[in-house]
Amino acid sequence: MLDADGVETGTFEIPAGGRRFQALSLLVKQKRLAKTAPIPCIVRDAASEILAEDDSLAENMQRVALHPLAQFRAFQALREKGQGEEAIAAAFFVTPQIVKQRLKLASVAPALLEAYAEAGMTLEQLMAFTVNPDHARQVQVWDAVKNSWNKEPYAIRRMLTETSVRASDRRAVFVGIDAFEAAGCAVLRDLFQGDDGGWLEDPALLDRLVAEKLQAEAEALVSEGWKWIEVATDLPYGYSHGLRRLAGDRAPLSDEESAAHASLLAEYRALEEEFSDQDEYPEKIDARLGQLVTAMEALEQRPLIHDPAEVARAGVFVTLDRDGSLAVYRGYVRPEDEPREETAVQDGDGVDAMGQGGDGSVSSWHPSATSAGGTIVTSGGQPISADQTDDADDGTLKPLPERLVMELTAHRTLALREAIGRSPDVALTLLLLKLVTDTFRTSSATGSCLEASVRQVYMSAQAPDLKDSVVAKLVDERYAAWEADLPLGDDAALWDYLSVLDQGSRLALLAHCLSYGINALHEKVNPYGAGISASGLTRRMTHADLVARADDLFAWFEGRA
Repeated sequence: MLDADGVETGTFEIPAGGRRFQALSLLVKQKRLAKTAPIPCIVRDAASEILAEDDSLAENMQRVALHPLAQFRAFQALREKGQGEEAIAAAFFVTPQIVKQRLKLASVAPALLEAYAEAGMTLEQLMAFTVNPDHARQVQVWDAVKNSWNKEPYAIRRMLTETSVRASDRRAVFVGIDAFEAAGCAVLRDLFQGDDGGWLEDPALLDRLVAEKLQAEAEALVSEGWKWIEVATDLPYGYSHGLRRLAGDRAPLSDEESAAHASLLAEYRALEEEFSDQDEYPEKIDARLGQLVTAMEALEQRPLIHDPAEVARAGVFVTLDRDGSLAVYRGYVRPEDEPREETAVQDGDGVDAMGQGGDGSVSSWHPSATSAGGTIVTSGGQPISADQTDDADDGTLKPLPERLVMELTAHRTLALREAIGRSPDVALTLLLLKLVTDTFRTSSATGSCLEASVRQVYMSAQAPDLKDSVVAKLVDERYAAWEADLPLGDDAALWDYLSVLDQGSRLALLAHCLSYGINALHEKVNPYGAGISASGLTRRMTHADLVARADDLFAWFEGRA
């Protein structure tokens, strides 16, 4: 051993040989060996690259596997003396991953290491705590679970990462781990089991980075001339309901692209023909065919070209796809932006606010102020584009406060209720309009002021021949007959049609629409509350029997039979 100045002290440290020392001591006690008998030893040079810890750890590992905590402390001592993970792994015939895992235990709170040393927890539980380096949080979690029935490693990991986001989350994939770390936040990793890239500790930062990147992507689309761009991390199911999708035409291939596509297709067909007599393609040929298909699909995926007038009234949704890639859905027209035909002619020579030509005709489409002022980029319905300002007073009418509008429309609603209540014919027309819309339109771009509806019942369990039965054909024929007569494209035209129908036809149409809401299905009862209850099923079937007996409803079918 050396002193502080590196000079030999004349004393020696014995890192290995404990079993031999005990055996020699036993021989001396049995009078079989003198106390002063010389014992062979290996004396390492003080400047040797082999450390005392190397000899001690090697001896113990080759004899009996060390306790993982002791192995961790030995590896840690070697690391503190300058040895790298690769060197430690090579010296003790283990993988660098084992060394990393044992050194990772240094991130566990000392109190938990002591609990493990005293058999208070398992190695798997200890390893689970390495996910989060926060010692205070580790101790907090252990205190919460040590007396619990559920202290499995997966439960510990979940509690330690419950405020984190997995790196495999589509938001993290979209932003990129490098960008997240560059923004100043660490990534938690688990060296002891697969972690899908780890956990991101700051969800708020992640959401901000996602929003900023989506907004940048949206602003890049402004030059295309769309009226609006809606930015959202998640688009709800049915986000395009009631919106018209622009068709557009695929952009043509250039001469170079056409030639490249023809070359790829020719190679693909040549390879197919060459190996057509084999049961399966050789591996290299199969891989090449896949490459050719990918290259051809890339050329065939052409952007859509839309009419500029349509682009000026349509918009774009910018969001994340399920795999974390950017998704851009172009060409959706909102109902309020649709071209409208105006038939009312103003008295005198004045021109109304909608615009009117010299011949008395009214223009079919009138762009709103926003369509002329640039694309509106919104997120969650709130503008995020710097192009829109409301500082200047341009003299236009300002909208009424929302609370005042709600109060005024409450008065209007009550007045309409009183008027409809004393007008049975108008009430029947209104009900028919709503039920026809529910029955014949798969999607409606217009709302309704009537809170009444018919919900078509889907029969999940049905015989294979149900669609070919006599009853099914009768229902389909009646549906087709009404569909051919009804002007379904416009609510005003539909109202006029329903208003002039004779009373018998109105009632027949009402019965037809109402029939799609009949539900006399026997369903499996769910005792846990979801679905229909036993008493609810009983009431349904009893009600169906009551309707069936009304005025001998099935007499006609029995007569046909």
